[in-house]
Amino acid sequence: MIFTSYTNIISPLGFTTSENYQAVSDSVIGVKKTKFSFSQDKFCVAKISDEKIQKHLSEIQNSSTHTKLEQLSILSIQDVIQQSGIEPSDDRTLLIYSTTKGNIDIMSFDFAQDDRYKSIDPKRVYLPVFAQHLQEYFKMKHTPVVLSNACISGILGIIIAKRFIEQGLYDNILVCGGDIISEFTISGFKSFNALSNEPSKPFDANRTGINLGEAVSTILITNKKELATPYHTQIVSGASANDANHISGPSRTGDGLFQCLKEILKDNTDDIGFISAHGTATSFNDEMESIAFERAGLTHVPVNSLKGYYGHTLGAAGVLETVLSLESMKHQRLIKSEGFETKGVTGNITMIESHQSKTFTSFIKTASGFGGCNAAALFKKIK
Repeated sequence: MIFTSYTNIISPLGFTTSENYQAVSDSVIGVKKTKFSFSQDKFCVAKISDEKIQKHLSEIQNSSTHTKLEQLSILSIQDVIQQSGIEPSDDRTLLIYSTTKGNIDIMSFDFAQDDRYKSIDPKRVYLPVFAQHLQEYFKMKHTPVVLSNACISGILGIIIAKRFIEQGLYDNILVCGGDIISEFTISGFKSFNALSNEPSKPFDANRTGINLGEAVSTILITNKKELATPYHTQIVSGASANDANHISGPSRTGDGLFQCLKEILKDNTDDIGFISAHGTATSFNDEMESIAFERAGLTHVPVNSLKGYYGHTLGAAGVLETVLSLESMKHQRLIKSEGFETKGVTGNITMIESHQSKTFTSFIKTASGFGGCNAAALFKKIK
């Protein structure tokens, strides 16, 4: 069996997993209207405050030599290493890093003009160079594997970690997902008219688009049962599929996601506590997911999206939302799908409209992204 182990979340809602779970349990929303130097407009986003980051920089060696994403990633990975006691330099340990844009802020005008970053090599904008920087910091034996497959990167990282361990290549794999808000990402989603000027409403009839968010989250995947103690949970199955529908639009019939769900469930839908959906609050994504869930026979399974709390954290989303879902199962509590009021999709699904207690032993995490990519994984309590 392949187990989930220790975790960390760094987001606008906290710098540990427990802080984030408590904030979400208290219905705290990280999305706020924020002004950036590159625009006269305010954008509704979930941004980690610079003041909070500054408070933690003493925990990082030579903090000024790292970018913002590198600082957050080091803090997150370091926390999981300290909790678990694993040795990052061990031959049987690997880092998988999931991201869509990595150090994209290196390309910004503000970055180039800021004296604080003069010691940072601009080549770290390239994902392999960024990964090598993390490898050197933690003195890892193996070059980290970088996954950049749009917005399924995070959950795909967890699925691939499971496969690597099953193949006997490693015993412990740290999966870290991270992305920050930048001029590049905001302008990109703005060009699609996909940004909402208010907190997002996944699956709601009045949804108007996404909020972008930034976060870094890390989870340890392992074959060592003694390290499974945080959640006593195994990764039962995981699958990915591409519907090849459009560069930015999903299949209207949910074909890719349906294939993933069919593969991980093998027609067994019993005792699934809930589905942590991708739920971006865009018209096409939410509609597609609802259709795929119904086609997979999951109409009775409660569904939530965490985007109402965190915004869309891109490459971090799959890891962050898996970790929050593990906490949900640990506490036997369903997390409300923030922003949902009135059903606005044609698929027959059951939304979680309030925090509530429930006894369950498994959940599904799904994700979908640009280029028609889809992924899903099933997590279950160890008997």
